[in-house]
Amino acid sequence: MIEPVSMSVVVPLSPERAFALFTSEMGSWWPLRTHSLGEEHAIDCGIEPRVGGDVYESVDDGTRHSWGRVVVWEPPHRVAVTWHPGMPESDAQQVEVRFTAEGDGTHVELEHYGWEVLGDRAAEFREGYANGWKSLFGEIFVEAAHRAAA
Repeated sequence: MIEPVSMSVVVPLSPERAFALFTSEMGSWWPLRTHSLGEEHAIDCGIEPRVGGDVYESVDDGTRHSWGRVVVWEPPHRVAVTWHPGMPESDAQQVEVRFTAEGDGTHVELEHYGWEVLGDRAAEFREGYANGWKSLFGEIFVEAAHRAAA
């Protein structure tokens, strides 16, 4: 078994607000120009709010790329999705995010696991995502949460 990528942050938002920022407002903070399939042509990304909903990216020609599917939808406490941007669904890992009230804010935990499905490529992908989530979740999402709280 390959160790999951796990990280957590505390943001100055209620669990309800932090959950909404991470899910329904994902396109407002996700860096599409550098972390998408369409790059400069990407215009939005999001998570459809239901089990079975699409995790997607939209590009300026009207194309929509699936990044995964919602497998757990428990607002404002937990969301879990399959994750396969730019890969076939058969290569999907899983990303789970949990939101727990902590003082005046929310403790947000992200865990990305299921690397074994990638076979020989698993260690390389895990390392890349460990660095990517550190930036996306640990910095960009946290900065968006602080802006939302202001």
